[in-house]
Amino acid sequence: MSEFKLHHHVSELMNLLGVRSTDTVGAEVYTEMLQKNTTPYITTQVSAHQAKRKIAESSTTPIEFLAKYDELKGKNMRDLDPLVFLLSQLTDEEQTKKILEKQAKTKADEAGMTLLQHGKIFSQLPAPGAKITNQEFTELKDMLLKESKSVAGTTSTEILRKALREKQMKRNVNIPPQPEWLFQRPSLTLDFIVGVDEPIDQNIVPLGSLPLPMQEQAIIDDLLKCMEGIEGKYILARALTERYAPKEFMIDESLDPSVQELVRRFLPLCSNYSNVIRFIEEKSAFEYGLVNHALSASMRTLIKDYMVLVAQLEQQYRNGNLTLQKFWFYIQPTMRTLDILASIANSINRGECIGGAVLSLLHEKTSGLIGDAKCQELCLFLTQSACVPYFEILEKWIYKGIIKDPYSEFLVEENETIQKEKLQEDYNDAYWEQHYTICRERIPVFLEQVADKILNTGKYLNVIRLCGRDPKFPYAVEMVYTLKERKYYEQIEKAYSYASKLLLDLLMKEKELNARIKSIKHYFLLDKGDFIVQFMDMTEEEMKQDIDNIMPTRLESLLELALRTSTANVDPFKDDLKVELLPYDLITQLFQILTIDTKQEKDYRVDPTDLHLSGLEAFSFDYVRLYPTDLHLSGLEAFSFVMLFISDYRVDPTDLHLSGLEAFSFDYVVKWPVSLVLNRKALTRYQMLFRHLFYCKHVERQLCSVWIGNKAAKMYSLHSTRWYSAAFALRQKMLNFVQNFEYYMLFEVIEYNWHVFQSNMDSVSNIDNVLDYHSDFLDNCLKDCMLTNPDLLKTVHKLMMVCVTFSNFIQRLSASTSVEVETKPTRESSLQATKKDSKDTTSKQKMATKIVAENVDLLVASENFERTIANFDQNFSRLLLELLEKIMDYSCNSGEPKLHNILYRLDFNGFYTERLEAISAERATMDASSTHSSDTGSTGSWPTSSFTTQRPDSARYVPGLMKSRSSSSNNSTS
Repeated sequence: MSEFKLHHHVSELMNLLGVRSTDTVGAEVYTEMLQKNTTPYITTQVSAHQAKRKIAESSTTPIEFLAKYDELKGKNMRDLDPLVFLLSQLTDEEQTKKILEKQAKTKADEAGMTLLQHGKIFSQLPAPGAKITNQEFTELKDMLLKESKSVAGTTSTEILRKALREKQMKRNVNIPPQPEWLFQRPSLTLDFIVGVDEPIDQNIVPLGSLPLPMQEQAIIDDLLKCMEGIEGKYILARALTERYAPKEFMIDESLDPSVQELVRRFLPLCSNYSNVIRFIEEKSAFEYGLVNHALSASMRTLIKDYMVLVAQLEQQYRNGNLTLQKFWFYIQPTMRTLDILASIANSINRGECIGGAVLSLLHEKTSGLIGDAKCQELCLFLTQSACVPYFEILEKWIYKGIIKDPYSEFLVEENETIQKEKLQEDYNDAYWEQHYTICRERIPVFLEQVADKILNTGKYLNVIRLCGRDPKFPYAVEMVYTLKERKYYEQIEKAYSYASKLLLDLLMKEKELNARIKSIKHYFLLDKGDFIVQFMDMTEEEMKQDIDNIMPTRLESLLELALRTSTANVDPFKDDLKVELLPYDLITQLFQILTIDTKQEKDYRVDPTDLHLSGLEAFSFDYVRLYPTDLHLSGLEAFSFVMLFISDYRVDPTDLHLSGLEAFSFDYVVKWPVSLVLNRKALTRYQMLFRHLFYCKHVERQLCSVWIGNKAAKMYSLHSTRWYSAAFALRQKMLNFVQNFEYYMLFEVIEYNWHVFQSNMDSVSNIDNVLDYHSDFLDNCLKDCMLTNPDLLKTVHKLMMVCVTFSNFIQRLSASTSVEVETKPTRESSLQATKKDSKDTTSKQKMATKIVAENVDLLVASENFERTIANFDQNFSRLLLELLEKIMDYSCNSGEPKLHNILYRLDFNGFYTERLEAISAERATMDASSTHSSDTGSTGSWPTSSFTTQRPDSARYVPGLMKSRSSSSNNSTS
């Protein structure tokens, strides 16, 4: 059972029990516990005898329960005993029983049904002829209506379940057509042709009118005929009441009572013969599969020996040497044989067993006859015969990787709709997980322990076969069923070891899987620093454009140039790296994945109103979608906003599309069989990590560009520089955060997990380990880079958004005040320029600088600039403190210490800890004031400043809590 299906069942059970609202653990924890303690293909072996008796003792209808248990056991229900054991454990859980009873009563009342037993309802009916009042009549009518609804509901439910079960059990087999004459000739059978309920020939002399010796001879003749499936004169076969019902017979009532009693002892042999013959003839049809064909053939062999015995007895009869006593003596061994054959046939018929289910039943029969050597030998012969076609399929699978199962009987099932070509298209690893799967109903019980290895052995060899090889197991031997399971366990283990080593060598040595994963790390995880810097320099202008205006071929050319002119040129797999423009941005993709079917699904887009930002601060070309009319901008902010839209990103404000930076990602060409590991699911996770890192690198470059542009401030007057210093400090604070965040992701997350992954890869023994280790590597990287936590991810990208908006604002301001003196081109060269011209040019530059400086003084000294920088600082500081607080809370609650590393880097001197404690103190003060104001009728206000220079000693920051300790000093202060 898959993890999602198991989680669904756990959730449904919690809903039915009504414990979801009071449960403090959650369905995920229960699902994980069940997965750890579940064996996927092994039936739990429990003793149902004590459990059955325990349930019967606590049940009000023990006879019905035991009858139902025997009925299901006769149908070879595989998980019946574990279910009974579980129910016996529930009989001691009084609280669970009360909850189940309450839920059943609630559902019955909602459906208008009753939970009373039929017997109790009938006992409440009045006696015939008794007089009842109108009220009693109404109550009786309602009770009977409820009971009829209950029976009808139960019947319809059972019919629906049976239909669904039959649909699920329907096998995808191609059954050859059978000739019509097979159905038009009913006499082509060894069984009784027609059953009757009374003698047909009325001229037959009654046996009672004949002497006793003649009666004995006549009845022996009839018995010999009935043993061959032919009706006699005085022993007639009744018509069957059900398809698999035992054959019943009628004996001439005038027969001597003593002889008649002896004859009745022979009839079970004839009935068993009829059952076996019907089984052989029915199960020989195509649709019942090779296992039933082989079992029918082995039974037919025993029936031939049985016919030889009948012929020998008939010879004795014709020679006058056969009496009823001799007859009874001769058939004793045969009666036991046919009894076992009929028992097996009835069990298979009742359970509608096919393939592995037949072998499971035969194995249990053989194991259960350990005290009877001859009967066990008989069952062993039948089981070995039935196992031959199944083991032939098994040998082809584990020796060659070929599955040839024409009637869908083998434990491994192939899903031909899932092809290996889809590994590079679909976001899943369905080919490896679902192309070949185990069908649990078809696993023989004696192969349950090694079912998983059987599946993997064939899968490994099949992959090699699809690579154009012809794998052959060098130590292949014929497998034969024995009661000692260890014998073929060892053979399967050898085949598994050979197949896993063969495929691992193919991938690791010939296909260089590890080298390809390292190549992907170079590009997707920014392992090649010079390459990514050079590539971003080359594509800077392209990334600013709308995705519709970008030519992918130009990006491919720039990528090729960056690869050839950097250290990535030595990578032998660099040509597999490609450019891809995705139709969605990273945040939309991640939040849609992370919040599917959760209460946060409505929040998968960042709402700018949650940020408390001004219009310009709320804008980010990557993550927020705003129209200019939605923003309340100052003049300077509106200027920056419009320029940001029109000049840089060529985006129509009324029709926003993705920019190149939003849509850009790398892709990687992977061929079979490496695509088993580097499938589309793995590559998509690599792309998510790359886009996250790439955007952080872009933010860093933007802030560095601001730093370069800040050098122009040296030409301005001291007055404007004073106002610029606040922007410089904020830029440095942002740059410190972004660089430390990048360092944390690249070195403390990716490199650490990569080292663990490489250590594990040195000790892998099969491809499944490679898949698990690689998946763990990517999952840990995504988790520790905060890409799987919606709250942390949203806060991180709000911070990045503020950084990008601030950078754009400062760069726009710098661009609008830049000094560029354009001089007219002269025909004389610069060498021929006169000193007078040089002096004129210098004087013009100084004059332009002076004018621009004066304009900057006026612009920077304005309230708009000061207020905008203050808003940027306040929002960035607030979001950063919010992030640190969430990281601390998450680390404490989840027990994940990895995220503490980013705290240590950003808060190395306790600066932010003091700010967090100050905020905690303000919150505590506000809570106290709000409580006081609610008592006095006054209203309070939230603190307006993000930081406080002093904090009361009574407030101490605790992650996730607002803790305050009261003291006398605090009371005196308040």
